Amino acid sequence: MAISGQMERGENMEPEEMREPLMKGGKSSSTCEEDGSPNNNKGSISMVLFSTFIAVWGSFAFGSCMGYSAPTQSSIIDDLGLTLAEYSVFGSIVNIGAMIGAITSGYIADFTGRKGAMRISAIFCMIGWLVVYFSKEAWSLDVGRFCMGYGIGVVSYVVPVFIAEITPKNIRGGLTTLNQLMICTGVSYAYIVGTFVTWRTLALTGLIPSSILLLGLFFVPESPRWLAKVGKHKEFEVALQRLRGKDADISEEATEIQDYIETLKHLPKAKMLDLFQRRYARSVIIGVGLIFFQQFGGINGYLFYVSNIFESAGFSSGNVGTILCACIQVPITALGAMLMDKTGRRPLILMSSTGTFLGCFLVGISFYLKGHGVSSGWVPILVLIGILVDIGSFSLGMGSVPWVIMSEIFPINIKGTAGSLVTLMHWVGAWVTSYTFNFLMSWSSSGTSFLYSGVCAACVIFIIMVVPETKGRTLEEIQASMNT
Repeated sequence: MAISGQMERGENMEPEEMREPLMKGGKSSSTCEEDGSPNNNKGSISMVLFSTFIAVWGSFAFGSCMGYSAPTQSSIIDDLGLTLAEYSVFGSIVNIGAMIGAITSGYIADFTGRKGAMRISAIFCMIGWLVVYFSKEAWSLDVGRFCMGYGIGVVSYVVPVFIAEITPKNIRGGLTTLNQLMICTGVSYAYIVGTFVTWRTLALTGLIPSSILLLGLFFVPESPRWLAKVGKHKEFEVALQRLRGKDADISEEATEIQDYIETLKHLPKAKMLDLFQRRYARSVIIGVGLIFFQQFGGINGYLFYVSNIFESAGFSSGNVGTILCACIQVPITALGAMLMDKTGRRPLILMSSTGTFLGCFLVGISFYLKGHGVSSGWVPILVLIGILVDIGSFSLGMGSVPWVIMSEIFPINIKGTAGSLVTLMHWVGAWVTSYTFNFLMSWSSSGTSFLYSGVCAACVIFIIMVVPETKGRTLEEIQASMNT
Protein backbone atom coordinates (compact mmCIF):
# COMPACT_ATOMS: atom_id res chain seq x y z
CA MET A 1 0.00 0.00 0.00
CA ALA A 2 1.16 3.55 -0.71
CA ILE A 3 0.96 4.68 2.89
CA SER A 4 3.05 1.95 4.46
CA GLY A 5 5.49 1.59 1.61
CA GLN A 6 6.41 5.24 1.31
CA MET A 7 6.42 5.93 5.03
CA GLU A 8 8.68 2.97 5.69
CA ARG A 9 11.10 4.16 2.98
CA GLY A 10 11.02 7.65 4.46
CA GLU A 11 9.76 9.21 1.22
CA ASN A 12 8.19 12.61 1.55
CA MET A 13 4.97 12.91 -0.37
CA GLU A 14 4.26 16.50 0.58
CA PRO A 15 5.04 19.39 -1.79
CA GLU A 16 8.14 21.29 -0.77
CA GLU A 17 6.38 24.64 -0.55
CA MET A 18 3.89 23.22 1.94
CA ARG A 19 6.68 21.95 4.19
CA GLU A 20 8.82 25.02 4.13
CA PRO A 21 7.31 26.86 7.12
CA LEU A 22 7.94 23.77 9.23
CA MET A 23 11.32 22.76 7.94
CA LYS A 24 13.13 25.99 7.29
CA GLY A 25 16.19 25.85 9.48
CA GLY A 26 14.94 22.59 10.98
CA LYS A 27 12.07 24.25 12.87
CA SER A 28 9.12 26.52 12.47
CA SER A 29 9.54 30.21 12.96
CA SER A 30 7.32 29.99 15.97
CA THR A 31 9.80 27.72 17.71
CA CYS A 32 12.68 30.19 17.72
CA GLU A 33 13.81 32.26 20.62
CA GLU A 34 13.44 36.04 20.49
CA ASP A 35 17.11 36.44 19.64
CA GLY A 36 16.68 34.16 16.66
CA SER A 37 18.83 31.41 18.08
CA PRO A 38 17.70 27.82 17.68
CA ASN A 39 15.43 26.25 20.18
CA ASN A 40 16.29 23.42 22.49
CA ASN A 41 14.04 20.36 22.66
CA LYS A 42 12.56 21.17 26.04
CA GLY A 43 8.80 21.09 25.99
CA SER A 44 5.85 21.12 28.27
CA ILE A 45 2.69 19.06 28.45
CA SER A 46 0.76 21.55 30.57
CA MET A 47 -1.52 22.53 27.68
CA VAL A 48 -2.07 18.87 26.80
CA LEU A 49 -3.12 18.19 30.39
CA PHE A 50 -5.36 21.27 30.51
CA SER A 51 -6.98 20.42 27.16
CA THR A 52 -7.61 16.86 28.35
CA PHE A 53 -9.04 18.18 31.63
CA ILE A 54 -11.54 20.29 29.69
CA ALA A 55 -12.47 17.56 27.20
CA VAL A 56 -13.22 14.91 29.82
CA TRP A 57 -15.96 17.06 31.33
CA GLY A 58 -17.89 15.81 28.33
CA SER A 59 -17.19 12.30 29.58
CA PHE A 60 -18.46 13.27 33.04
CA ALA A 61 -21.65 14.60 31.43
CA PHE A 62 -21.94 11.26 29.62
CA GLY A 63 -21.67 9.31 32.87
CA SER A 64 -24.07 11.49 34.87
CA CYS A 65 -26.65 11.13 32.10
CA MET A 66 -26.33 7.33 32.04
CA GLY A 67 -26.51 7.09 35.82
CA TYR A 68 -29.45 9.48 36.21
CA SER A 69 -32.29 6.97 35.79
CA ALA A 70 -31.12 4.53 38.49
CA PRO A 71 -31.61 6.60 41.69
CA THR A 72 -34.60 8.59 40.38
CA GLN A 73 -36.93 5.84 39.22
CA SER A 74 -39.32 5.70 42.18
CA SER A 75 -39.47 9.47 42.72
CA ILE A 76 -40.20 10.29 39.06
CA ILE A 77 -42.85 7.60 38.85
CA ASP A 78 -44.51 8.88 42.05
CA ASP A 79 -44.30 12.60 41.22
CA LEU A 80 -45.52 12.38 37.63
CA GLY A 81 -47.71 9.30 37.93
CA LEU A 82 -45.83 7.33 35.29
CA THR A 83 -46.41 3.68 34.61
CA LEU A 84 -43.46 1.29 34.67
CA ALA A 85 -43.68 1.05 30.88
CA GLU A 86 -43.52 4.85 30.53
CA TYR A 87 -40.49 5.01 32.77
CA SER A 88 -38.86 2.21 30.81
CA VAL A 89 -39.24 4.31 27.68
CA PHE A 90 -37.71 7.28 29.50
CA GLY A 91 -34.76 5.17 30.67
CA SER A 92 -34.03 3.52 27.32
CA ILE A 93 -34.72 6.36 24.87
CA VAL A 94 -31.32 7.82 25.73
CA ASN A 95 -29.82 4.97 23.73
CA ILE A 96 -31.97 5.82 20.70
CA GLY A 97 -30.74 9.42 20.80
CA ALA A 98 -27.19 8.18 21.26
CA MET A 99 -27.49 5.91 18.22
CA ILE A 100 -28.38 8.92 16.07
CA GLY A 101 -25.59 10.89 17.70
CA ALA A 102 -23.21 8.05 16.91
CA ILE A 103 -24.21 7.97 13.25
CA THR A 104 -23.51 11.69 12.88
CA SER A 105 -20.57 11.99 15.31
CA GLY A 106 -17.80 11.28 12.85
CA TYR A 107 -19.19 13.60 10.19
CA ILE A 108 -19.71 16.41 12.72
CA ALA A 109 -16.17 15.97 14.09
CA ASP A 110 -14.73 16.05 10.57
CA PHE A 111 -16.80 19.05 9.42
CA THR A 112 -16.79 21.32 12.48
CA GLY A 113 -13.59 20.06 14.08
CA ARG A 114 -13.16 18.16 17.34
CA LYS A 115 -13.92 21.28 19.41
CA GLY A 116 -17.00 22.06 17.34
CA ALA A 117 -18.36 18.56 17.89
CA MET A 118 -17.84 18.86 21.65
CA ARG A 119 -19.66 22.21 21.67
CA ILE A 120 -22.63 20.72 19.85
CA SER A 121 -22.70 17.83 22.30
CA ALA A 122 -22.64 20.17 25.31
CA ILE A 123 -25.51 22.27 23.93
CA PHE A 124 -27.72 19.23 23.32
CA CYS A 125 -27.00 17.88 26.82
CA MET A 126 -27.83 21.22 28.44
CA ILE A 127 -31.11 21.47 26.51
CA GLY A 128 -31.97 17.93 27.56
CA TRP A 129 -31.32 18.57 31.26
CA LEU A 130 -33.45 21.73 31.21
CA VAL A 131 -36.34 19.96 29.49
CA VAL A 132 -36.22 17.17 32.08
CA TYR A 133 -36.05 19.70 34.92
CA PHE A 134 -39.22 21.48 33.75
CA SER A 135 -41.08 18.30 32.73
CA LYS A 136 -44.55 17.60 34.02
CA GLU A 137 -45.52 14.83 31.61
CA ALA A 138 -43.95 11.69 30.19
CA TRP A 139 -43.48 13.03 26.65
CA SER A 140 -41.37 15.98 27.76
CA LEU A 141 -39.20 13.68 29.89
CA ASP A 142 -38.63 11.57 26.79
CA VAL A 143 -37.76 14.61 24.67
CA GLY A 144 -35.19 15.76 27.23
CA ARG A 145 -33.71 12.30 27.62
CA PHE A 146 -33.50 11.95 23.84
CA CYS A 147 -31.59 15.24 23.54
CA MET A 148 -29.16 14.10 26.22
CA GLY A 149 -28.72 10.83 24.35
CA TYR A 150 -27.84 12.63 21.13
CA GLY A 151 -25.29 14.75 22.96
CA ILE A 152 -23.55 11.83 24.65
CA GLY A 153 -23.63 9.84 21.41
CA VAL A 154 -21.49 12.54 19.81
CA VAL A 155 -19.18 13.06 22.78
CA SER A 156 -18.57 9.33 23.27
CA TYR A 157 -16.68 9.36 19.98
CA VAL A 158 -15.06 12.76 19.81
CA VAL A 159 -13.49 12.98 23.29
CA PRO A 160 -11.16 9.96 23.01
CA VAL A 161 -10.29 10.93 19.44
CA PHE A 162 -9.46 14.52 20.46
CA ILE A 163 -7.27 13.37 23.36
CA ALA A 164 -5.46 10.79 21.21
CA GLU A 165 -4.74 13.39 18.54
CA ILE A 166 -3.25 16.01 20.88
CA THR A 167 -1.13 13.87 23.20
CA PRO A 168 2.45 12.60 22.77
CA LYS A 169 2.67 8.85 22.22
CA ASN A 170 4.31 8.12 25.59
CA ILE A 171 1.29 9.38 27.58
CA ARG A 172 -1.48 8.91 25.03
CA GLY A 173 -2.91 5.72 26.52
CA GLY A 174 -3.12 7.03 30.08
CA LEU A 175 -4.73 10.33 29.11
CA THR A 176 -7.20 8.71 26.73
CA THR A 177 -8.25 6.40 29.57
CA LEU A 178 -9.32 9.46 31.54
CA ASN A 179 -12.36 9.45 29.26
CA GLN A 180 -13.61 6.25 30.88
CA LEU A 181 -12.52 7.42 34.33
CA MET A 182 -14.70 10.50 34.07
CA ILE A 183 -17.61 8.49 32.70
CA CYS A 184 -17.39 6.26 35.77
CA THR A 185 -17.08 9.32 37.99
CA GLY A 186 -20.23 10.76 36.43
CA VAL A 187 -22.14 7.52 36.96
CA SER A 188 -21.00 7.33 40.58
CA TYR A 189 -21.91 10.98 41.10
CA ALA A 190 -25.44 10.38 39.84
CA TYR A 191 -25.85 7.20 41.92
CA ILE A 192 -24.68 8.79 45.16
CA VAL A 193 -26.00 12.36 44.87
CA GLY A 194 -29.29 11.04 43.54
CA THR A 195 -29.97 9.34 46.86
CA PHE A 196 -29.88 12.69 48.68
CA VAL A 197 -31.52 15.22 46.33
CA THR A 198 -34.73 15.34 44.32
CA TRP A 199 -34.78 14.22 40.72
CA ARG A 200 -35.29 17.80 39.52
CA THR A 201 -32.30 19.03 41.50
CA LEU A 202 -30.18 16.20 40.15
CA ALA A 203 -31.23 17.21 36.62
CA LEU A 204 -30.20 20.79 37.32
CA THR A 205 -26.74 19.69 38.46
CA GLY A 206 -26.37 17.97 35.10
CA LEU A 207 -25.85 21.42 33.57
CA ILE A 208 -22.54 21.88 35.39
CA PRO A 209 -20.21 19.56 33.43
CA SER A 210 -21.60 20.65 30.05
CA SER A 211 -21.18 24.31 31.03
CA ILE A 212 -17.55 23.72 32.04
CA LEU A 213 -16.91 21.95 28.72
CA LEU A 214 -18.60 24.67 26.67
CA LEU A 215 -16.66 27.50 28.33
CA GLY A 216 -13.35 25.67 28.63
CA LEU A 217 -13.17 24.96 24.90
CA PHE A 218 -12.50 28.65 24.30
CA PHE A 219 -9.11 28.24 26.00
CA VAL A 220 -7.75 25.07 24.35
CA PRO A 221 -6.34 24.53 20.86
CA GLU A 222 -8.00 22.49 18.13
CA SER A 223 -6.60 19.08 17.21
CA PRO A 224 -3.46 19.71 15.10
CA ARG A 225 -4.13 16.60 13.03
CA TRP A 226 -7.61 17.86 12.11
CA LEU A 227 -6.23 21.29 11.23
CA ALA A 228 -3.62 19.67 9.00
CA LYS A 229 -6.27 17.52 7.39
CA VAL A 230 -8.44 20.51 6.40
CA GLY A 231 -5.46 22.48 5.11
CA LYS A 232 -5.10 25.06 7.89
CA HIS A 233 -1.32 24.80 8.00
CA LYS A 234 -0.57 27.97 9.94
CA GLU A 235 -3.18 27.13 12.59
CA PHE A 236 -1.79 23.59 12.66
CA GLU A 237 1.69 24.82 13.58
CA VAL A 238 0.36 27.21 16.21
CA ALA A 239 -1.83 24.53 17.82
CA LEU A 240 0.97 21.95 17.87
CA GLN A 241 3.39 24.48 19.36
CA ARG A 242 0.88 25.39 22.10
CA LEU A 243 0.42 21.73 22.94
CA ARG A 244 4.12 20.88 23.03
CA GLY A 245 5.27 24.07 24.78
CA LYS A 246 6.91 27.24 23.49
CA ASP A 247 10.42 25.80 23.94
CA ALA A 248 9.72 22.55 22.10
CA ASP A 249 11.06 21.74 18.64
CA ILE A 250 7.99 20.52 16.77
CA SER A 251 9.58 20.28 13.31
CA GLU A 252 10.00 16.50 13.26
CA GLU A 253 6.54 15.72 14.61
CA ALA A 254 4.91 18.34 12.39
CA THR A 255 6.61 16.98 9.28
CA GLU A 256 5.56 13.43 10.11
CA ILE A 257 1.94 14.48 10.60
CA GLN A 258 1.82 16.58 7.44
CA ASP A 259 3.51 13.89 5.35
CA TYR A 260 0.92 11.40 6.50
CA ILE A 261 -1.98 13.79 5.95
CA GLU A 262 -0.69 14.64 2.48
CA THR A 263 -0.52 10.95 1.66
CA LEU A 264 -4.11 10.46 2.74
CA LYS A 265 -5.28 13.33 0.54
CA HIS A 266 -4.60 11.12 -2.47
CA LEU A 267 -7.12 8.61 -1.18
CA PRO A 268 -10.83 9.05 -2.03
CA LYS A 269 -13.19 10.37 0.64
CA ALA A 270 -14.37 7.45 2.73
CA LYS A 271 -17.94 6.20 2.68
CA MET A 272 -19.44 3.56 4.91
CA LEU A 273 -18.99 0.86 2.26
CA ASP A 274 -15.32 1.81 1.93
CA LEU A 275 -14.70 0.46 5.42
CA PHE A 276 -15.15 -3.03 4.09
CA GLN A 277 -12.24 -2.77 1.68
CA ARG A 278 -9.49 -5.27 2.32
CA ARG A 279 -6.97 -2.61 3.33
CA TYR A 280 -9.15 -1.52 6.27
CA ALA A 281 -10.49 -4.96 7.19
CA ARG A 282 -8.22 -5.52 10.18
CA SER A 283 -8.91 -2.10 11.71
CA VAL A 284 -12.67 -2.50 11.29
CA ILE A 285 -12.71 -6.04 12.68
CA ILE A 286 -10.73 -4.97 15.75
CA GLY A 287 -12.73 -1.79 16.38
CA VAL A 288 -16.18 -3.32 15.89
CA GLY A 289 -15.20 -6.58 17.58
CA LEU A 290 -13.94 -4.96 20.77
CA ILE A 291 -17.04 -2.75 21.09
CA PHE A 292 -19.27 -5.78 20.41
CA PHE A 293 -17.71 -7.77 23.23
CA GLN A 294 -17.65 -4.70 25.48
CA GLN A 295 -21.42 -4.26 25.23
CA PHE A 296 -22.73 -7.81 24.85
CA GLY A 297 -20.79 -8.97 27.91
CA GLY A 298 -23.81 -7.71 29.89
CA ILE A 299 -22.29 -4.74 31.69
CA ASN A 300 -25.20 -2.37 31.04
CA GLY A 301 -27.71 -4.93 32.27
CA TYR A 302 -25.85 -5.28 35.56
CA LEU A 303 -25.35 -1.54 35.99
CA PHE A 304 -28.90 -0.50 35.05
CA TYR A 305 -30.63 -3.10 37.21
CA VAL A 306 -28.04 -3.86 39.87
CA SER A 307 -30.39 -2.96 42.73
CA ASN A 308 -33.03 -5.45 41.54
CA ILE A 309 -30.36 -8.12 41.06
CA PHE A 310 -29.25 -7.80 44.66
CA GLU A 311 -32.83 -7.99 45.86
CA SER A 312 -33.41 -11.09 43.72
CA ALA A 313 -30.31 -12.66 45.26
CA GLY A 314 -31.75 -12.26 48.75
CA PHE A 315 -30.68 -8.81 50.00
CA SER A 316 -33.41 -6.85 51.77
CA SER A 317 -32.37 -3.72 49.86
CA GLY A 318 -30.11 -3.09 46.90
CA ASN A 319 -28.96 0.37 48.02
CA VAL A 320 -25.76 -0.71 49.76
CA GLY A 321 -24.68 -2.93 46.88
CA THR A 322 -25.47 -0.20 44.36
CA ILE A 323 -23.34 2.35 46.22
CA LEU A 324 -20.50 -0.19 46.49
CA CYS A 325 -20.63 -0.72 42.73
CA ALA A 326 -20.52 3.03 42.20
CA CYS A 327 -17.59 3.49 44.54
CA ILE A 328 -15.29 0.83 43.08
CA GLN A 329 -15.52 2.08 39.50
CA VAL A 330 -13.54 5.29 39.94
CA PRO A 331 -10.42 3.95 41.76
CA ILE A 332 -10.18 0.87 39.54
CA THR A 333 -10.58 2.93 36.38
CA ALA A 334 -7.84 5.24 37.71
CA LEU A 335 -5.64 2.18 38.25
CA GLY A 336 -6.28 1.14 34.66
CA ALA A 337 -5.28 4.60 33.46
CA MET A 338 -1.97 4.34 35.34
CA LEU A 339 -1.29 0.87 33.96
CA MET A 340 -2.23 1.75 30.38
CA ASP A 341 1.18 3.00 29.25
CA LYS A 342 3.13 0.65 31.53
CA THR A 343 1.67 -2.78 30.83
CA GLY A 344 0.36 -1.90 27.38
CA ARG A 345 -3.15 -2.05 25.95
CA ARG A 346 -3.26 -5.75 25.12
CA PRO A 347 -2.24 -7.24 28.50
CA LEU A 348 -4.59 -4.87 30.33
CA ILE A 349 -7.64 -5.67 28.22
CA LEU A 350 -6.81 -9.39 28.36
CA MET A 351 -6.72 -9.31 32.15
CA SER A 352 -9.91 -7.24 32.23
CA SER A 353 -11.90 -9.54 29.95
CA THR A 354 -10.77 -12.57 31.92
CA GLY A 355 -12.07 -10.89 35.08
CA THR A 356 -15.46 -10.14 33.50
CA PHE A 357 -15.73 -13.81 32.53
CA LEU A 358 -15.03 -14.91 36.10
CA GLY A 359 -17.47 -12.35 37.54
CA CYS A 360 -20.34 -13.32 35.25
CA PHE A 361 -19.65 -17.02 35.77
CA LEU A 362 -19.72 -16.58 39.56
CA VAL A 363 -23.06 -14.75 39.38
CA GLY A 364 -24.40 -17.57 37.21
CA ILE A 365 -23.20 -20.21 39.68
CA SER A 366 -24.79 -18.27 42.55
CA PHE A 367 -28.23 -18.12 40.95
CA TYR A 368 -27.91 -21.76 39.89
CA LEU A 369 -27.33 -22.73 43.53
CA LYS A 370 -30.31 -20.65 44.62
CA GLY A 371 -32.53 -22.25 42.00
CA HIS A 372 -31.64 -25.68 43.32
CA GLY A 373 -31.84 -24.73 46.98
CA VAL A 374 -28.15 -25.35 47.62
CA SER A 375 -26.15 -23.13 50.00
CA SER A 376 -28.87 -20.46 49.90
CA GLY A 377 -27.21 -18.49 52.69
CA TRP A 378 -24.13 -17.93 50.57
CA VAL A 379 -25.98 -16.83 47.43
CA PRO A 380 -26.29 -13.07 48.26
CA ILE A 381 -22.59 -12.82 49.15
CA LEU A 382 -21.52 -14.74 46.04
CA VAL A 383 -23.72 -12.57 43.81
CA LEU A 384 -22.28 -9.42 45.39
CA ILE A 385 -18.71 -10.67 44.88
CA GLY A 386 -19.45 -11.74 41.32
CA ILE A 387 -20.97 -8.40 40.32
CA LEU A 388 -18.19 -6.44 42.00
CA VAL A 389 -15.60 -8.57 40.16
CA ASP A 390 -17.42 -8.07 36.86
CA ILE A 391 -17.83 -4.31 37.23
CA GLY A 392 -14.35 -3.86 38.68
CA SER A 393 -12.73 -5.89 35.89
CA PHE A 394 -14.71 -3.99 33.27
CA SER A 395 -13.61 -0.68 34.77
CA LEU A 396 -9.97 -1.81 34.74
CA GLY A 397 -9.75 -2.22 30.98
CA MET A 398 -12.78 -3.25 28.94
CA GLY A 399 -14.50 0.05 29.59
CA SER A 400 -11.66 2.22 28.32
CA VAL A 401 -9.13 0.25 26.28
CA PRO A 402 -11.45 -0.43 23.28
CA TRP A 403 -11.93 3.32 22.89
CA VAL A 404 -8.20 3.98 23.19
CA ILE A 405 -7.44 1.37 20.54
CA MET A 406 -10.29 2.65 18.36
CA SER A 407 -8.81 6.14 18.45
CA GLU A 408 -5.41 4.76 17.38
CA ILE A 409 -6.06 2.21 14.64
CA PHE A 410 -8.16 4.11 12.08
CA PRO A 411 -6.39 6.32 9.51
CA ILE A 412 -7.60 9.89 9.57
CA ASN A 413 -9.21 9.61 6.12
CA ILE A 414 -11.69 7.01 7.43
CA LYS A 415 -11.64 7.96 11.12
CA GLY A 416 -14.91 9.89 10.93
CA THR A 417 -16.82 7.15 9.10
CA ALA A 418 -15.26 4.33 11.10
CA GLY A 419 -15.86 6.21 14.34
CA SER A 420 -19.54 6.54 13.51
CA LEU A 421 -19.78 2.81 12.81
CA VAL A 422 -18.02 1.81 16.03
CA THR A 423 -19.97 4.27 18.16
CA LEU A 424 -23.22 3.10 16.55
CA MET A 425 -22.29 -0.47 17.48
CA HIS A 426 -21.70 0.71 21.05
CA TRP A 427 -25.16 2.23 21.39
CA VAL A 428 -26.98 -0.56 19.59
CA GLY A 429 -25.31 -3.00 21.97
CA ALA A 430 -26.15 -0.85 24.98
CA TRP A 431 -29.80 -0.66 23.96
CA VAL A 432 -30.11 -4.38 23.17
CA THR A 433 -28.47 -5.39 26.44
CA SER A 434 -30.44 -3.01 28.64
CA TYR A 435 -33.73 -3.78 26.89
CA THR A 436 -33.43 -7.58 26.93
CA PHE A 437 -31.85 -7.98 30.36
CA ASN A 438 -35.07 -8.20 32.38
CA PHE A 439 -36.60 -10.62 29.87
CA LEU A 440 -33.54 -12.84 30.08
CA MET A 441 -33.52 -12.70 33.87
CA SER A 442 -37.18 -13.75 33.99
CA TRP A 443 -36.28 -16.65 31.71
CA SER A 444 -33.30 -17.77 33.80
CA SER A 445 -31.17 -15.76 36.20
CA SER A 446 -28.33 -18.26 36.05
CA GLY A 447 -28.66 -18.80 32.32
CA THR A 448 -28.40 -15.06 31.67
CA SER A 449 -25.10 -14.77 33.51
CA PHE A 450 -23.74 -17.94 31.91
CA LEU A 451 -24.63 -16.44 28.52
CA TYR A 452 -22.71 -13.27 29.32
CA SER A 453 -19.76 -15.27 30.65
CA GLY A 454 -19.64 -17.12 27.33
CA VAL A 455 -19.43 -13.80 25.47
CA CYS A 456 -16.61 -12.70 27.79
CA ALA A 457 -14.74 -15.97 27.17
CA ALA A 458 -15.05 -15.40 23.42
CA CYS A 459 -13.66 -11.91 23.98
CA VAL A 460 -10.52 -13.38 25.60
CA ILE A 461 -9.95 -15.56 22.54
CA PHE A 462 -10.56 -12.61 20.20
CA ILE A 463 -7.98 -10.46 21.99
CA ILE A 464 -5.35 -13.22 21.93
CA MET A 465 -5.83 -13.92 18.23
CA VAL A 466 -6.60 -10.52 16.69
CA VAL A 467 -5.82 -7.45 18.82
CA PRO A 468 -2.30 -5.93 18.47
CA GLU A 469 -0.26 -3.93 20.95
CA THR A 470 -0.19 -0.18 20.19
CA LYS A 471 1.78 1.07 23.17
CA GLY A 472 4.70 3.39 22.44
CA ARG A 473 3.95 3.90 18.73
CA THR A 474 2.79 7.01 16.92
CA LEU A 475 -0.66 7.01 15.35
CA GLU A 476 0.94 7.10 11.92
CA GLU A 477 3.11 4.05 12.69
CA ILE A 478 0.14 2.08 14.02
CA GLN A 479 -2.10 2.89 11.09
CA ALA A 480 0.55 2.34 8.43
CA SER A 481 1.41 -1.10 9.84
CA MET A 482 -2.21 -2.24 10.09
CA ASN A 483 -3.91 -0.88 7.00
CA THR A 484 -1.78 -2.55 4.36
